[in-house]
Amino acid sequence: MFREMRRKKQALTPEDSTAVLMRGTSGVLAVMGDNGYPYAVPISYAYYGTHIYFHCAKAGHKLDAIKRDNKASFCVIDKDEVIPEEYTSYFRSVIVFGTIRIIENEQEKRDAIEKLALKYAPEDTGTHRKSSIDREWEPLCMLEMTIEYLTGKEAIELVREKNQAKE
Repeated sequence: MFREMRRKKQALTPEDSTAVLMRGTSGVLAVMGDNGYPYAVPISYAYYGTHIYFHCAKAGHKLDAIKRDNKASFCVIDKDEVIPEEYTSYFRSVIVFGTIRIIENEQEKRDAIEKLALKYAPEDTGTHRKSSIDREWEPLCMLEMTIEYLTGKEAIELVREKNQAKE
């Protein structure tokens, strides 16, 4: 169903791909937008196993697109170092494909926003976190992406560096 990577030597292991998702603080969510055009938007996220959580407003382009077609992809760039003298960049990224649902259940919604809050403000106290979430609760919409396929890739130069380090 999903295409195989052409340059398999550059594929990240599942563990390395997961590490990229854990380290990342933002990515680009792509959905099918208006009039058949893709709509890609930078967004914060929280990755938990087979799901990625996002927050958004209760109305807008992204939400309209998801209601129309729940298939999406999400890309996180972990490294992008331009090497001018080599006319290349040393990159590392992960792309996730899956479906998104709008979380309707109040407890699930609270659990999802808690995951985001813990990722971005891990030192915050539970009391402050709860009051911050409560203050923004009414206009808040939470989305859950179920991962169907995950793939990661890095520059061949980074692969060579890893291989040399192992020797």
